[in-house]
Amino acid sequence: MAAHRRPRSKHRPYGRTAATLALAGAATATGLEGSAHADPQLSTAQVKAKVDKLYHQAEAATEKYNGAKEKAADASAALDALRDEAARRTEQLNVSRNALGSIATAQYRAGGLDPAVQLALSSDPDEYLRGSALAERAGFQQAQAVSRMRAQLGELGRLRTKADGKLAELKSRQAELATHKSTVTRKLADAEKLLARLTAAERARYAAGTGPGDARADRAESRGAATAVQAPNSRAAAAIAYARGALGKPYVWGATGPNGFDCSGLTQAAWRAAGVALPRTTYTQINAGQRVSRSQLAPGDLVFFYSGISHVGLYVGGGQMIHAPRPGADVRMAPIDQMPFAGAARPA
Repeated sequence: MAAHRRPRSKHRPYGRTAATLALAGAATATGLEGSAHADPQLSTAQVKAKVDKLYHQAEAATEKYNGAKEKAADASAALDALRDEAARRTEQLNVSRNALGSIATAQYRAGGLDPAVQLALSSDPDEYLRGSALAERAGFQQAQAVSRMRAQLGELGRLRTKADGKLAELKSRQAELATHKSTVTRKLADAEKLLARLTAAERARYAAGTGPGDARADRAESRGAATAVQAPNSRAAAAIAYARGALGKPYVWGATGPNGFDCSGLTQAAWRAAGVALPRTTYTQINAGQRVSRSQLAPGDLVFFYSGISHVGLYVGGGQMIHAPRPGADVRMAPIDQMPFAGAARPA
């Protein structure tokens, strides 16, 4: 009877194991999915704090993007100049080659007979001797032409080597640009997802503020307008006038105006209107001009924030600045104690 017993399937344990794993995987996936949607319920204040942090990180990445973009532009311009110079040197080299080729051809045509035989056969020995002197000079000119060609070839090689180096630098800067752009985009997308948790009214209130201390922003703006301080010179006055003209324009990361600005783009454009060229980024603008302490601030000074020097505004007096705060917020007036103060610089 035992011989008629159905043999136990060798595949059944695998089937049970696979099914068990599948069920376990489904349960794990469900758990993970549930945890993704079951994040601790954040309060409005916590959402705002997280969004502020993401915007700050995005702004730091934006300044790095701005710096990489400026360096990429410089590398591109230098590469173009080197290529133009190489093209000019190549043209000069071709002219030298043609001239040398003409000399060599003439010598080949005239070089079939021994000079003594040529003199003996010449119907005008005096003319031949004059021609011989010219030929000697032509030989000297040929030597000079060869020397020039060698120098031109060497210079052309150096130019091409420099161009190759600039091309490699440009590619590196472009890769850096892509990395920083990706970081900015990701941080802004994460901030938008968090903001979507708020009600329309809460989002509107957040948009009307400027991050930490935003409850004071509107009051500060009205106080700043009422307590305008005289600029110390005409250039500072021109920079402030430009910044006031930008009030209400949107923050656009990477922008330098005239229709949108990021923080360093606004200060650069304002001082450009005053005839002063500032570098592009916050961490280079802080070294443009005279460093001043907080107690020495005067209208027109650049005021910087956070330990990484990732934000800048234009001081207008009375403890106020005009700045481009963050995505979703327009250029506005705000108190300088709204963010961690890091330093100040006076361009003019």
